[in-house]
Amino acid sequence: MPSQVLAASLTPQVSHWLETYGAIGFYLVVFLLVFSGTGLFIGAFIPFITGDSLLFAAGLLAHSNPKINIWVLAVGVGLAAFIGDQLGFVLGRHYGRPYLDKRKGTWIHAAIAKSESFYENLGWWAVVVARFIPWARVFVPAIAGIARMNYYKFLSGNLVGAVTWGVGLTLTGYYSATIPAVNKAAYGIATFFIVGSIVAGLRTWWRNRHAG
Repeated sequence: MPSQVLAASLTPQVSHWLETYGAIGFYLVVFLLVFSGTGLFIGAFIPFITGDSLLFAAGLLAHSNPKINIWVLAVGVGLAAFIGDQLGFVLGRHYGRPYLDKRKGTWIHAAIAKSESFYENLGWWAVVVARFIPWARVFVPAIAGIARMNYYKFLSGNLVGAVTWGVGLTLTGYYSATIPAVNKAAYGIATFFIVGSIVAGLRTWWRNRHAG
């Protein structure tokens, strides 16, 4: 899988962080990269170093180095992912939306209206699924904020996405060295959410068509 190949090439760099900064510094670097990937939109420029490959590489390193506690790493990654998306949502809602509302042009307002409709119907699934797609995970939280998606729907979707992606893929990297079937299980979970989003979209489309 592409993520595993990239993780293998990234592992020496991740190992260098541990050697240079120690365990605490290592945790902080990984957490900061995951957080900034979406919270500061850094993932738009370096999506693989802040995404799946980083998690695989960090998990692999934790398996081979007793200095790293896998549960501290996995839970910390999940929290960093969650907080990063929350920040992206807040920035979109409190800064992106007011800025766009002041812009002239009917196409902007039409795009916002379509985004509002989309996030009202499919926002929860979009937030969860976006976590598994490199560039989507960067922009979906901010766009959800711009579209004024229901905060509690975003909160729950973000929580599910952060746990399944952040904790799940970090543990996948850790256990994949000894249990190859773990890889299939992790991507099976991702497939479930992606298929679920497609089914939800088709149901919404059919309901709207029938109502129309």
